[in-house]
Amino acid sequence: MPKTKHTAKKGLFGPDYYLNYELSWLEFNSRVLSEAENTENNLLERVKFIGIVCSNLDEFFQKRVGGLKRQLHAGVHTISVDGLSAQEQLKRIRKRVLEMIERYRGCFFNELLPSLDTNGISIRSMEELTIEQAKKADSFFTRQLYPIITPLAVDESHPFPFISNQSLSFAIQLRNKKTNEKSFARIKIPSNRPRFIAVHESANKVVFLPIEDLIKAKMEVFFPGMEVVSAHLFRVTRNASLERNEEEADDLLEVIEDELRERKFAQIVRLELDVQTPAPVKKFLVKHLEIIPQDVYEMRGTIGLVDVFQIAIVKGFSRLKDAPWSPVLHPAFHHPPEEQLPNIFSVIRKGDFMVHHPYHSFELTTQRFIEEAAKDPRVLAIKQTLYRTSKDSPLMHALMHAAEEGKQVAVLVEIKARFDEERNILWAQQLENVGVHVAYGIPGLKIHTKLTMVVREEEEGLRTYCHIGTGNYHPDTAQLYEDLGLFTCDEVMAKDVTNVFNLLTGFAPEQRFEKLLVAPRYMRKGMLDLIDYEIEAAKASKNARIIAKMNSLEDPQIIERLYEASRAGVEIDLIVRGVCRLRPGIAGLSERIRVHSVIGRFLEHSRLYYFYHSGEHIYTIGSADWMHRNLDARVEAITPIESEQLKKYLRFVLEIYLKDNRQRWMLEADGSYSKASTSEKGVKKGTHKALMKHISASEAPIPMSH
Repeated sequence: MPKTKHTAKKGLFGPDYYLNYELSWLEFNSRVLSEAENTENNLLERVKFIGIVCSNLDEFFQKRVGGLKRQLHAGVHTISVDGLSAQEQLKRIRKRVLEMIERYRGCFFNELLPSLDTNGISIRSMEELTIEQAKKADSFFTRQLYPIITPLAVDESHPFPFISNQSLSFAIQLRNKKTNEKSFARIKIPSNRPRFIAVHESANKVVFLPIEDLIKAKMEVFFPGMEVVSAHLFRVTRNASLERNEEEADDLLEVIEDELRERKFAQIVRLELDVQTPAPVKKFLVKHLEIIPQDVYEMRGTIGLVDVFQIAIVKGFSRLKDAPWSPVLHPAFHHPPEEQLPNIFSVIRKGDFMVHHPYHSFELTTQRFIEEAAKDPRVLAIKQTLYRTSKDSPLMHALMHAAEEGKQVAVLVEIKARFDEERNILWAQQLENVGVHVAYGIPGLKIHTKLTMVVREEEEGLRTYCHIGTGNYHPDTAQLYEDLGLFTCDEVMAKDVTNVFNLLTGFAPEQRFEKLLVAPRYMRKGMLDLIDYEIEAAKASKNARIIAKMNSLEDPQIIERLYEASRAGVEIDLIVRGVCRLRPGIAGLSERIRVHSVIGRFLEHSRLYYFYHSGEHIYTIGSADWMHRNLDARVEAITPIESEQLKKYLRFVLEIYLKDNRQRWMLEADGSYSKASTSEKGVKKGTHKALMKHISASEAPIPMSH
């Protein structure tokens, strides 16, 4: 029997003072689901949130459940900091997920589908189609489906087929009409065809037919001489949490490519199954997929609702969608209509400025920074970190163009960015082919920091321009993710950014920084020092305040220090989008800590930390959450915001978050969340609408430090 290893820290704070990571994540997804259930949201936006909930669950099973199962199979019986074993966590996860399945499926089938039908968007079965619609479906089957579908029999000469991750398949029982012998077959639904086929489209009406309904209706075409006894959908999810040893790898690219291949054949961690599937077929699938009954999630009706994204983006029906948002030009670039946009380097020289996406245009600021640098004959070098970007990224093309023009271009590519490994490997190879210096960072650490530096030759000598951000250099997600980015040519900051790149590309383990907090060497201590300063101020009966905005709060040491701060008298507001393991509101421990979570139209992604610091008002932004992986296992950078005007803007933003009565949730000590009261004074339209209105209003431009 393997020995149990306790990872929970002994001392002042025991397991009861921490929430479980996995259950906290499921609470986050529950808040996302509430947006689908919220009748104040537009109908197709509610459908979109159903797709997001299902997509989130797919990733959760691949990463989090997959990781727990890998622990069990390896015989590693660790106890999480909250005192739960992997087995106990899996048991609680299943119970919570089953409840969530009931909620999201009830919402979709009982509320959203009837409302869609009333509003002209119908999902019909084959039996419900008109003659003309059925003809269109028949034509689609003949031309688009029949030639590419491959039925696979399972018998003594045909082994059970490989089932790819997140693919939809039919489990089919067949009977030979002559011999009466029964057999099993599988048909995979083509993933390169639309899940919902439009069999009627007009100005105010569209009729969709689920692809599986069409295939099922035509199924006997694939099995002449056989009777289709039953055909039911199933879907598998495979583990994406695989172990790698970078320290011993001669070629990291090869290690990642091997992992991608392994992931395709990894252990199955979930089977979604039609509840009406006959018992013998269920038993057959469980046996051949090598899973246990606890991995099976049975449901009635359509499986794989992640595909309802297709319904959410149907053409037309603007009345059922949010009004489109067009990011505005940052005020730093305002110019007379008859003149061109000012040169971005001349704008940065006037003083630091900050962009706030998706409210400010990514294309006309961050993307333009790279594109102008690539074309500018005075630019000598460009360096950038790449964690995630789009399939056809204009930034990558600009960097390749710069290299072809003879500029020194270096890109730090993180090929371990989960689910983006393949894309990043392809970009790395393309960049290398045109002469870009490509590096993959430090063994054992992910490059998660968001940095770009441009070295330009000017009359006074070389000048370095920097962008330090909270989000990826990804033009597509910049339209959906809320992020901050600082543009500066401050000499000390530029030296720090240069040193980060030297740390990543060369051998500089003792590298030091004057302004930036850089992980893994300095950030943890820097953050703890800032919290400790507030603790000492509170103990001396002075003003003490912390406001921290992040994606997740998980690190036990940071949590314990926040508990100490609360007990000392520091007022603390935490704005945490997702996982939070801290328990707020416990008398004598955390009664001065409030945890908020804002969920809505945009994905809250920026990391912003504020400390009162004896009236100095320290604001910092960057790439790191207060998580062990960010502080200890990644290269991250946090930058101070020094301009008083920019500090005022950040204070304004934080106040909106803390007063939001539309999108904000409050964490309770037991791990549950409650919606902020709409009766309180505050921002009733919600954070996102408030910021869209503020930034688009010509009479209220974003403050600048010019």
